[in-house]
Amino acid sequence: MPSYFVAAFYKFVDLPNYKELRQELKSFCEERGIVGTILLSPEGINSTTAGSENAMMDLLGHLMSKPEFSNLIYKTSTAEKKPFRRIKVKLKKEIVTLRANTDDFVVRPHAAMGVEVSPSEWNDIISDPDVVLIDTRNDYEVELGTFKGALDPETDKFTEFPEYIDENFSPEKNKKVAMFCTGGIRCEKASAFMMQKGYETVYQLKGGVLKYLEEIPKEESMWEGECYVFDKRVTLGHGLVEGDYELCSSCGSAVDLEGRQSDKFEEGITCPHCYDNITDRRLMRSRERNKQIELSKQRGNEL
Repeated sequence: MPSYFVAAFYKFVDLPNYKELRQELKSFCEERGIVGTILLSPEGINSTTAGSENAMMDLLGHLMSKPEFSNLIYKTSTAEKKPFRRIKVKLKKEIVTLRANTDDFVVRPHAAMGVEVSPSEWNDIISDPDVVLIDTRNDYEVELGTFKGALDPETDKFTEFPEYIDENFSPEKNKKVAMFCTGGIRCEKASAFMMQKGYETVYQLKGGVLKYLEEIPKEESMWEGECYVFDKRVTLGHGLVEGDYELCSSCGSAVDLEGRQSDKFEEGITCPHCYDNITDRRLMRSRERNKQIELSKQRGNEL
């Protein structure tokens, strides 16, 4: 049975006291054995954390008791293994970094955002031939799965997204745009960016791909592949079932079952993505590191 209850949540809201919340939330989580990351910034909160179900409901209740988070929306799933090592509460300039702000242009998602589309309505929206469908995620995420017909910006990081939009689209030509991301936060900020740039109709998938995979049966789905997630589960499929990928300890690439059966895969050492580029020195260091990890596990220490 899964032993960890995972909650993902975010909210764009003016948060002038974000620095004061840091120690309060860190202590609250430490006392309850909650692990994961909470980001705080002047524009809001963003988090994926895990713990026992009681501990996580305590955290969510604690947050929603505050006026600024009273209508906080969260998504839950489970994990068989501990998905994070410890709790981290970080202070940031943005809860999701876009770097599109200038002296006379500031992206404000809580003031201007696109039209939220529920998972049950999403298929109809993206089947409209007049709608341009854009995946706001990064290239390594898109590689593992995306919606049928979605455009891939081929970005290494989200900060490249504004340039991609400015170079490839315009409010005059693109009247209807639909966007999606893992949990909703990136496309919410991206849609605000485009709305403030003058785009007429911008749709965003409410709750992101994870909510879609949770609610839409596989036989009705327009999603192809698996969804990359930023924890030790690596990917999730329909019904939020853990996928078939594992992370390469050497290069961080996601490796499927076929890749793990390759001669270029050595657990904790190399995978088909990095095998041809790894130096002998790095290979020795990786093997020594893997050896120490295994010894630590034998002693009963969790890394």
